[in-house]
Amino acid sequence: MTKIERYKLVIEWFKKNMPLAETELAYENSFQLLVAVILSAQCTDKRVNLVTPKLFERFPEPMSLGVASSDEVFTYIRSISYPNNKAKHLVGMGKMLISDFNGLVPDSIEDLIKLPGVGRKTANVILSVVYDQPAMAVDTHVFRVAARIGLTTGAKTPLQTELQLVKNIPNNLLSIAHHWLILHGRYICLARKPKCISCGLQSFCKFGLRSKF
Repeated sequence: MTKIERYKLVIEWFKKNMPLAETELAYENSFQLLVAVILSAQCTDKRVNLVTPKLFERFPEPMSLGVASSDEVFTYIRSISYPNNKAKHLVGMGKMLISDFNGLVPDSIEDLIKLPGVGRKTANVILSVVYDQPAMAVDTHVFRVAARIGLTTGAKTPLQTELQLVKNIPNNLLSIAHHWLILHGRYICLARKPKCISCGLQSFCKFGLRSKF
């Protein structure tokens, strides 16, 4: 099977079986999504969603967050992984949104990655979800699932994975494809015990074809 054939089969399967796929983070605007994605690094969306309602109530916009102390922000996110660092990042991010971007979440990857706590993955999530740009955010799920299926070959970094996926997935499908791979990795293609026997991709997945049930 060629890579082109595999991509076609994977995309068609997801289009049929997961026509609606979106982030599981709860948010109401671009600022809230940016905060939630920063908090979600090495943490589950479920945990983030438990924390953000009170956080957003106290800090509804960049100004209130930017003038807060990291100690206060910490009290709202203490149950999140790495709360000390993330509290500092959130305050710094709020300050920079006000000082450099007129309180608006920027719409370019170059500007987004200037914000404290924002790396390429987070920036691509914002570009894809908020601004509907053809961007592919690569987290641990995307990195793992893309390699297992055979969509990527020899990719050793998230950036290498991103570049291969962007090259082979049509631009108009990149945003939803990001969610396809995340959700598949979260619920089916698990890191330690992938559920190959119940996976609809198994017949054309490199990992699934090698698995013993």
